[in-house]
Amino acid sequence: MSARTADTTSDLTGLGFILRFYLRLDRTRIIIWTLSFFAIIYLSVIALVESYPTQAALDARASLMTNPAAIMMTGPAFSLDNYTFGAMLSNELSLWTFIPAAIMSILLVVRHTRQEEETGRAEVLRSLPVGRHAPLTAALLAVAVANLAVGSATALALATSGQPIADSLAFGTATGLTGLVFAAIALLTAQLTEHSRSATGMALGALGIAAVIRGIGDVIEPQGSWLSWFSPIAWAQQMKLFVDLRWWPMLLSAALIALLVVAAAALSQRRDLGAGVFHSRPGPATAARPLLTPLGLASRMQSGMFMAWTIGLSLFAVAFGSLATELDSFLEDNPDISQWVPISADDLTLSFASVILMYLALGPVILIVSTILQMVGEERLGRVDGMLATGASRSTLLGAWSAVAAVWSAAATVILGFGAGLGLAVASGDMSWIMRMFTASAAFLPAVAVSGVLAIALYGLSPRLSPVAWVFIAFVTLEAFLGDLLKLPQWLRNLSPLNQTPLVPFEDVQAQPLLIMAGIAAALLALGFVAFRRRDLAVM
Repeated sequence: MSARTADTTSDLTGLGFILRFYLRLDRTRIIIWTLSFFAIIYLSVIALVESYPTQAALDARASLMTNPAAIMMTGPAFSLDNYTFGAMLSNELSLWTFIPAAIMSILLVVRHTRQEEETGRAEVLRSLPVGRHAPLTAALLAVAVANLAVGSATALALATSGQPIADSLAFGTATGLTGLVFAAIALLTAQLTEHSRSATGMALGALGIAAVIRGIGDVIEPQGSWLSWFSPIAWAQQMKLFVDLRWWPMLLSAALIALLVVAAAALSQRRDLGAGVFHSRPGPATAARPLLTPLGLASRMQSGMFMAWTIGLSLFAVAFGSLATELDSFLEDNPDISQWVPISADDLTLSFASVILMYLALGPVILIVSTILQMVGEERLGRVDGMLATGASRSTLLGAWSAVAAVWSAAATVILGFGAGLGLAVASGDMSWIMRMFTASAAFLPAVAVSGVLAIALYGLSPRLSPVAWVFIAFVTLEAFLGDLLKLPQWLRNLSPLNQTPLVPFEDVQAQPLLIMAGIAAALLALGFVAFRRRDLAVM
């Protein structure tokens, strides 16, 4: 632990300097998150207005909210007997606004706390005249600024799309405070473990548990049971936004934030710099033979992410699939919904099942890109250089990492198809759906592969280009969900690999687009490997 200089007079000395430094580092991220929140929420509200123009359409939508799977994936079912547009926003948009704010907060907090210690930068900072709690406080304040920005963007998007001002402000406040709750949780987990990846995983695990508790609690009682109140997500949803606004549940969020921050500060004072409250156990004196190879090491490092993603998305797939058999009366009252979701009245269940697969394929697409881009962090920390020192070639190292990412993502794709088929089978009583959806999901493997090799090509050219892969993912997601409604030009939509994939099993498999994607994937893969062999490694 570094010594404090004689000029340091308090635990918060240097707070302003560190806060400005963190905000400078995060300015691009905060701007991107803020603009994304505004654009997605604004476009979502406009899309919902056009899709549900009448009370009959809203009533039909309300009928879906009696399904436990729908409640798990959205929120408490308020005001179903008088389902206004505001009630629909409160019930169905809130969860998917609060969760991204929580994820953003977790990533930013860990970046400025545990990751700084893990890389040694915190020790350099502590050599300056700064107080012990100044970096921790600055990290929390920087994330508070980020949540203020996304909360304001949320409120502005709702207000400018025609929603009541008071409820829009409350929605933005709930978004920001929910983000800060999980920022405080991440602040605590950053004290518990020595590794940033573990701290992030623990905080995201807490988010997942909170979402599950909220879901089960609301299934027990559609407007929220006693169990729901054990989840910070439920506190925000229990404000009854656009239904019967009440502010007091946010006091629970504020109290929990204060409690967690005090606990994190206490733990920070009791541990050494760079150490965690829970010390890592020493491993075996010699590594197992598979871990001595690039393939075995890559498999070990990626298996945790694969398991977490697959389990979470599989539960979502089963719930999503169970909804497909309940849409007949819904489509009768909402014929305009086909402008938003590419479904056909000729065979509603089959076409919706195909759309489910397309949406679920976004999970493996994000998984393979995030897995490939882990190499960026490994390289900057000098670990890639260390692995190359063992005698492995650059091509072998990148090939092993890419192969494991491809296998895990392919497995996740077909497992999600199986999960969606299982949900359909349980809801309809037709067990043939399981194999049908399982085999149909394989059609999306080329799209997943193209996304992965794009990340490989960008990483191979330069780690600085890796954010372009996330821009691509954002575009693919926007095209999948809002491409029809926004009437995006066809040439632009054709750039999405999911758009090029036939909506099987509703549509017949067409070999040409799949072969074209395979060819593009091969070219990008070659580019990535050649560029990686020729460029210098980036080490922080």
